[in-house]
Amino acid sequence: MSEHLYANTALWEVPALSIPGKTVRFKMEAFQPCGSFKLRGMECACRDALANGATRFLSSSGGNAGLAVAYVGNALHVPVTVVLPKTTADATVEKLRGLNAEVVIHGDAWDEAHAYCLAHSGSDAAVAYIPPFDHPKLWEGHATIVDELAEQCAGEPDLIIVSVGGGGLLCGIMEGLKRNHWEHTHVLAVETVGADSLNCACEAGHLVTLDGIRSVAKSLGAKRVSETALAYARTERVTPLRVEDARAVAACLRFADEARVVVEPACGATLAAVLDQMEALAPYETIVAVVCGGANVDLRTLNQWKETFGL
Repeated sequence: MSEHLYANTALWEVPALSIPGKTVRFKMEAFQPCGSFKLRGMECACRDALANGATRFLSSSGGNAGLAVAYVGNALHVPVTVVLPKTTADATVEKLRGLNAEVVIHGDAWDEAHAYCLAHSGSDAAVAYIPPFDHPKLWEGHATIVDELAEQCAGEPDLIIVSVGGGGLLCGIMEGLKRNHWEHTHVLAVETVGADSLNCACEAGHLVTLDGIRSVAKSLGAKRVSETALAYARTERVTPLRVEDARAVAACLRFADEARVVVEPACGATLAAVLDQMEALAPYETIVAVVCGGANVDLRTLNQWKETFGL
């Protein structure tokens, strides 16, 4: 029996998605039990909170983080409350309730749900607020992706591609690179236009707050990226990149066809960089794309996005 709840995920090659002259592989985080990489960090943070006396978990989420916390809470028999913005799909709410989580709907974007949690936590030591991306324990958990890659890869890949919302996955990958002494691997940090708080912050030279989320990739919908993610993005090892919603959705559709796996546009942002063979990949020969997954998708929704963008 595994000592942890998250899955050790496969590293796939998909011949139909290969790039001439390069080795491209996909780290299949979409195969986590709750649908996304989030389970790694949430499990780490939740177990730490329990060790420090918590008896209840509180989460703010666009969907995937809350599902991960609910999954952990359900497995460990700990009550969970998840605060979601109004844009969250009904199907996600039902999945959370299926994991015995209490659901609260508040605000138009994740940031408002986060503010709600901050206002309703802190006074009770038994309640642990597990944020979706900005916490060292989350990064410690997400770093296990690189721990696994160190066993799955023959050597350091030249490039790891990740999607960025609030920056938790990016921070985790960077921590994983450090603790595995991978000193030469670069990271491509991809956002969709309209959910691009990291790219905007890099251009401004400081953290900025978007006035709203204008992207179909709602799971990337943090109006302000974490300070640590921005610090990493300003180093030579990280390159921020934007892709349009239509390209992210097109990548989801093609990945469903070729790899037989359905993922969200938040994940499609990473896939678009590979499937469109974007110029940012040119300097690199060995590439790993983190297929971060996402539970806020099904065939009906994927077809709706297809029609919206005329694909």
